Amino acid sequence: MKAFVKVLALSTIFFFSLHSAEAQLKPGANSISTDLKKVIDDYPSHFSHIAGDLIMQNPQSTDYRCNFQVSGAEECTITRYSGKKGQVSSWQALMLTTDDFEEAKKRFKSLYGQINNLSVRAIQLKGVYETPVEEKKFTSVIFSFDTADESLKKLKIELIMEAEQMDWKIKLVVYDRDRDDDERGEIIE
Repeated sequence: MKAFVKVLALSTIFFFSLHSAEAQLKPGANSISTDLKKVIDDYPSHFSHIAGDLIMQNPQSTDYRCNFQVSGAEECTITRYSGKKGQVSSWQALMLTTDDFEEAKKRFKSLYGQINNLSVRAIQLKGVYETPVEEKKFTSVIFSFDTADESLKKLKIELIMEAEQMDWKIKLVVYDRDRDDDERGEIIE
């Protein structure tokens, strides 16, 4: 009987350790990777499948709520801009608002870890980490795909930590970027 109890106890411990290890390998409930993949998949259609209720319409832009709850986000919006080259859209998630710099810095690093090297369509997102500094008031990491796939070439994902009044805010933004910041615009004579 004692041998049976020992085997049962060891089997139970073994089962729970395997289950726990498997759960650690899967993205947890606090992981944004699944939701971000959903946003990226809808990027080619200007986020039309995830755009929910109209929030505000301006002459040059229109804001919508995202129609699904993004893991860990306080709010999510989609903005559509009309321009000469056609419609341009962006998606933004406010991931944290806090007055505690260290808490914001920790969350920024955690989100970076979840996004960097994220595989989407067998292509990995890459971004160079920058450590937030309280005196700087703004830190940004831009993730992009190194790919020949034209549908993803302009896509950028930006993780932002910035001071707004007395709070620190962390935002995640998905958008088109036609050119690099150091590229000159059109010269008008």
